[in-house]
Amino acid sequence: MSTHFSGKWKLKDSHLFEEFMADCNVGMLKRQAAKMISSEHHIVQEGDKMSVKVVATGQKGKHQEYTVGGTFTEEEVTGDSAEVSSEWDGEKIKEVHKAKDFTYILVRELQDENTMILHLDSPKGTKAKRIYKKM
Repeated sequence: MSTHFSGKWKLKDSHLFEEFMADCNVGMLKRQAAKMISSEHHIVQEGDKMSVKVVATGQKGKHQEYTVGGTFTEEEVTGDSAEVSSEWDGEKIKEVHKAKDFTYILVRELQDENTMILHLDSPKGTKAKRIYKKM
C-alpha cells in the first residue's frame, strides 16, 4: 500500500449525487440543501489508521477514526446509524455502509496526487462521484 490520502481536500464537482441521496432515502429538503453545501475532507493517514474530518458549510460535519480492515459506526445524513466495514481494494479504500433500511458502497481513491474521488454506489444502482482537489 503506497497510497497516502493525508491532506485537506475541497469538493470541486459532483455527478449523480442527488440521485444517490434519493436512493438512500434522503428527503427532498436535505437533498436540495446538499447541492448548496461546500464540503471539505481533512484527512490524516498513518498506515492503515484513518482520521477523516468532514467540514461542510451550514452542517455539523462529522469525524471518523478507523483502521482500514476494521469496522466502525457512523450516523448517516438520514440520521440512521450505520455499521461500516472497510478494506483496501488495491490502492483504494472500500467502505460498505449498512444502515437499517439501506446499504451503499463508498470507494475512496486518488486519481492523482491532487485529485481524490469518492465513488458512491447506491442500493438502487446509481453510481455517483464526488471529486475533491487538494487545498
